[in-house]
Amino acid sequence: MEWVREIDGYCERLGPQYWAEPVNAVTNAAFLIAAFIMWRRVRGQGLVLAHVLAGVLAMIGVGSYLFHTYAQVWAAMADVIPILLFILVYFYAVNRDFLRLSRWPALALTAMFVPYAVGTAPLFGLVPGLGGSSIYAPVPLLILIFAAGLRSRAPETARGMAIGAAILIASITFRSLDDPICSVLPMGTHFLWHILNAIMLGWMIEVYRRHMIRRRG
Repeated sequence: MEWVREIDGYCERLGPQYWAEPVNAVTNAAFLIAAFIMWRRVRGQGLVLAHVLAGVLAMIGVGSYLFHTYAQVWAAMADVIPILLFILVYFYAVNRDFLRLSRWPALALTAMFVPYAVGTAPLFGLVPGLGGSSIYAPVPLLILIFAAGLRSRAPETARGMAIGAAILIASITFRSLDDPICSVLPMGTHFLWHILNAIMLGWMIEVYRRHMIRRRG
């Protein structure tokens, strides 16, 4: 793999310079802010996975910043891997703590996310205008599936997950619009993907925190 091959995938980037995407780069601070807020909110509540998720959320901000400044293959990996890690940890938390599965069944069901995403992403790729964002589209669908399954046993949690899915759908929409409206809006819309994703991921940690507090109560 050509680790230092340059990647030009966003409207704002017009060259290989470090600050060629200033808005896309700076808006990654939203992830760090959300991570800090959620780290403080879950502190002292004995929620190990919530702390892990807050830490991974900060990693997402750092990885995405590297990608939108260096814009090379290795930086793209630093961007994508923390996102995948957050998804896997969160769905493990859902399987273990929302569905009340024991450790190994929860891990096995979490591992099924990979073939699920690989199988459904090409189908989303057929949606006009979705483009490269199709790789993220399986996530809000799966969140909505979990939300539907939790409506009876944990309605507030189900509602919170549905809200998170709605935010993510809006985020994916702005990510998809980045290239089509580039001629009209030179900075593009990818920065809104960062801001909305930061809000959504922080919110999903909050949904988990509230669920665990209600369960203890």
